[in-house]
Amino acid sequence: QVQLVESGGGSVQTGGSLGLSCAASGTTFRGNTIGWYRQAPGKARELVAAFSRDGSIVYGGPVKDRFTISTDNAKNTMYLQMNRLRPEDTAVYFCNIFAGPGRDYWGQGTQVTVSS
Repeated sequence: QVQLVESGGGSVQTGGSLGLSCAASGTTFRGNTIGWYRQAPGKARELVAAFSRDGSIVYGGPVKDRFTISTDNAKNTMYLQMNRLRPEDTAVYFCNIFAGPGRDYWGQGTQVTVSS
């Protein structure tokens, strides 16, 4: 059974930093598309950052140059370092592993709140 558990969310002021972690069990990152998404109230879920299967990284436009995605494959853990946070970054952040049709796994989400 695949489980993804996010941690590290919280509240921070504008310009601050937060780091998120996503611990995976029941599967590995290798060979899959893995990433972070976020959903703000009343808005659709959007890509934050992701590794494609070939290892290339894609960042969503609003976070490029501020956020960094990384992994520790030995720990089966994915990270998101968020710097220079803005109020519009406020959302629930989810980690995801997409291993193919019918194998799309999500964590429970962690709240990030940025106050002005």
